[in-house]
Amino acid sequence: MPPRREPEFRPHRVVVLALDGLLPFELGIPHRIFGRTKNAERRRLYEIVTCSIRPPGPVETDADFAIQVAHGPEILATADTVVIPASYELGPVFDEGVLTDELAAALDHIRPGTRLAAICTGGYVLAAAGHLDGRRAATHWSTADHFQRLFPRIEVDADVLFVDDGDVLTSAGVAAGIDLCLHMVRRDHGTAVANEVARRTVVPPHRDGGQAQYIHRPVPDPQLASTTAARAWALGRLHEPIQLRDMAEQEAMSVRTFTRRFREEVGVSPGQWLTQQRVERARHLLESTDLSVDLVARDAGFGTAQSMRQHLQTALGVTPTAYRRTFRAGVDGPCADGSRGGLADVDGSDGGVADALR
Repeated sequence: MPPRREPEFRPHRVVVLALDGLLPFELGIPHRIFGRTKNAERRRLYEIVTCSIRPPGPVETDADFAIQVAHGPEILATADTVVIPASYELGPVFDEGVLTDELAAALDHIRPGTRLAAICTGGYVLAAAGHLDGRRAATHWSTADHFQRLFPRIEVDADVLFVDDGDVLTSAGVAAGIDLCLHMVRRDHGTAVANEVARRTVVPPHRDGGQAQYIHRPVPDPQLASTTAARAWALGRLHEPIQLRDMAEQEAMSVRTFTRRFREEVGVSPGQWLTQQRVERARHLLESTDLSVDLVARDAGFGTAQSMRQHLQTALGVTPTAYRRTFRAGVDGPCADGSRGGLADVDGSDGGVADALR
């Protein structure tokens, strides 16, 4: 009997669609995040390709330079994921909610089932193409009202960083695009791989999609104390019961002042933040250790396996055992063969952990 042949490794192909008027910074986000993602053998898990809606050539940006794109729209047919960064020159897409013939013809190359992601106003393109009808979507807060009026069949959420609706993902602008791409890496390959990319890129490893956009918030007075020390204190004690008053005492604040200041700085309540950190801790332990589910629950601060199971089910849509089975191999996770991940979106719910912190 001939030996069993291992399937040939194929990186997940991400095709980035560069439109005239694009923001160079946002164009670089997928290349920076996905391009840094490697497995234990240091092989790249994603292949990133940039294309235009026209034959290869220059694409204008919103800066004083153009970029030279080597691929035309035909390359979209090879994509496992298509990412559309923001553009300031969407023309009838932005003004009337309709695609130009040239853009529509380009999008027709995308195969059914391809994962679609948009950063900031790139969501207008997905909306005009009908991919967001009946779905919840995110966009930059400054265009949210216009986006909703133009596309009434979409449930626009202007208060979140990004929305994961399975095969279609949307985000607010700039930094939220980084969060979105890291989220896709985390969904595909687990938290350990995504955290390594974040460390190399020197960005926070995880900002939950449900975290609020920073809208109309004044710059904090530098003379006012922050909640940094309390967060650092809590992170070193996730396995212990933590009360709101304990965190407030680390900053010598009243509970009321601490709660307000915490939400201003972090964007979520102390209870929601603590649950997010415990979920991240549990994910890390499930991926990187052979600890039993009971011990993972204890070390992550959930107390019991049943409590942790409820919180992971709420946050990720899977049980601890299913999560470990998916990601225990870490870098050998679901996208090693080019397929897409399938975990549900993290919804940021506090799920009932530490009632005193709600």
